[in-house]
Amino acid sequence: MVSQKVTIKNPTGLHLRPAGNLCKEAMKFRSMITFTFRENTANAKSVLSVLGACVKSGDEIELICEGEDEEEALESLVAAVESGLGE
Repeated sequence: MVSQKVTIKNPTGLHLRPAGNLCKEAMKFRSMITFTFRENTANAKSVLSVLGACVKSGDEIELICEGEDEEEALESLVAAVESGLGE
């Protein structure tokens, strides 16, 4: 299992479009990918789960990847979040 904290940079937080982009990126990997925000854990492969976390701009989440391609998955998702998830 690998994890890393990352700050959401896009001005609107994780609304539908960036949440969809995060899920699309997560779906490329076999690993189980989740993130924690405050007291909650969300499945990064589920748009509804990501939206339900109510993550706003400037919030810090911790991405957690567990599985055979966990290193690649974490690196890719951190890069996607840091680039603003297409926004």
